[in-house]
This record gives sequence, C-alpha cells and structure tokens, in this order.
Amino acid sequence: MAPPRTKDPGTPATTRRGLLAALAALGVPAAAGCSRVAAASSTPGGDLLSRLKAQGVVRLGIAGEIPFGYIDKNGELTGEAPELAKVVFGRLGVDRVQPVPTEFGSLIPGLNSQQFDVVSAGMYINPERCGQVVFADPDYQMLDSFIVRKGNPMGLHDYRDVVEKKAKFATGTGYAEIQYAVDAGYRESDILIVPDQVAGLNAVEAGRADVFAGTALTTREVVRKSREAEATKPFAPLVKGRPHVDGGGFAFRPTETKLRDAFNAELRKLKASGELFRILRPFGFTEAEMTDMTAKELCRG
Repeated sequence: MAPPRTKDPGTPATTRRGLLAALAALGVPAAAGCSRVAAASSTPGGDLLSRLKAQGVVRLGIAGEIPFGYIDKNGELTGEAPELAKVVFGRLGVDRVQPVPTEFGSLIPGLNSQQFDVVSAGMYINPERCGQVVFADPDYQMLDSFIVRKGNPMGLHDYRDVVEKKAKFATGTGYAEIQYAVDAGYRESDILIVPDQVAGLNAVEAGRADVFAGTALTTREVVRKSREAEATKPFAPLVKGRPHVDGGGFAFRPTETKLRDAFNAELRKLKASGELFRILRPFGFTEAEMTDMTAKELCRG
C-alpha cells in the first residue's frame, strides 16, 4: 500500500484519521467511543424533535468527505450538509449541531444504533437505504465521475468501459458506485474497496487501481492538486438500462417521521427562496445540481 499523500497545512481533514484528529482537538467524541443518544421513542412518528429542542443540540453523523461534511483548515465543521443542518435545525429551534465522525459505511448502522441523531453526509437516496432509514427530500442531485491517471490512458468514461477494458476498479466503503459497477458486469469480489476519496486517489496514483469512482464533486475536489491524476467528465450511471441521476439528503431513523417531515418543510422553503443554492454554492455546487426530486421518487429506484 502506498504511503499517504503529503498535504499542505491548509488542506482540509478529509480522511477519517484526519477528521478524528481534528475533532479530538475540539473535544468532540467519535462514534466508536461516544455515549449513545436517548433511546428511541414509542410515540407514533417519534418525539426526537421535541427532545432536540429541549437539549439544544443535534448530533450529526458525518464521514469526512469534501464537499459534503468535513473539518476545514481552521478546525471548523463545514460542508454542504452541516451548513444546511445549521440553518434548518436553527429554524426548528435547535441552536447547536455537534459532529460525530464515522466511516461512510457505518453511517446507517450508527444512526440506527443511536450513536447520533441524523445522518448529515450528503448520502445518496436509493431503494436499499430506504429500507433501513427514512430520508428527507434530496437537497442536491449529482452525476458520477472517475479518478484516472493523467490523460485517461485507458479511455474510461463510464462503468461499461471499466468492464470492457478490464480495468482495476476501486470505490469507497458503502458507496452507491459499487452497485453501478456490478450492474455493468463487474465482479463485486474484484472491486478494491477503500475508505474514502483520498485513499482512492492514492490507489490510482500508486497503480493499485486504474480508476476510482465517486461523485462528480468529490472527484473534482480531490484531484485538484494532483500531478498524476485527473477527474473524468461527469456522467449518469445506468440503472435498469436507463441513465440515472442520484440525489443526496439527510437520513433519519425510521421511527422519526415527525422530525423528517419538519425538516422537509423547512427545506422546501429554502428551495423556494433560493437560499438553499446560496448555502451550497460555496462548496462547488451549481444551479444544475439543484433539484425538485423527492425521496419517494428515489426510493422507488
């Protein structure tokens, strides 16, 4: 395994190790070592919102991924999802957000085991995940992209290319891109699973993978300072033979539909006023990535 890439002092903490170190300096616990939130309510629709208002803080499960949720060069929690959470929960009467870092693949298990209150990590909404949690409507839509060697020597532009050219394929733990590759004909057991996009870049630069798949924004950000790798043009993966556009949003425990509905009501206001775009734009989102899709649509697949 190649050693980690050297970062300049201003680079945000995108790996789990960097995120944990930054949060430890701030006195914020990680999911693996924190006390759990209060037990789930038996009240129909849940009473978590009332409890969050009473305690004045909501705990956000994040995965240390630019631009979705990470620690910046000043040691501050930021990213499109945490910044949106600050606004929405503030309007719901919860003044403070507290990050709880974990691996991306542990976000849903951590939520359902009550290690945090909400997943705030820009998580794609898909049928499999909808069977485990309830989602707010998506706050953005997104295409996929690849990290490849400079010049894209293998000519990899979509998942069919990866299969046809027998490329060494990598993606992140729990990423939706795993299934997209499998649907295109790639053997799941041959996929190199890495912790995050930085590890994916390392794998491509070191030659352990020909390609790493992630969101268009993630790949574009992580290759910004690389001399050896680049991001491909964004594309829509095929689902059931048709181009599919993903949408990402906040996830809640299945019992907490009242909180989800209250979140959605505020999200709709932000979309209608244009404030949502103003919140997301500093993180590289464009108007083309704003969406009126619903969680119900995406849960159908």
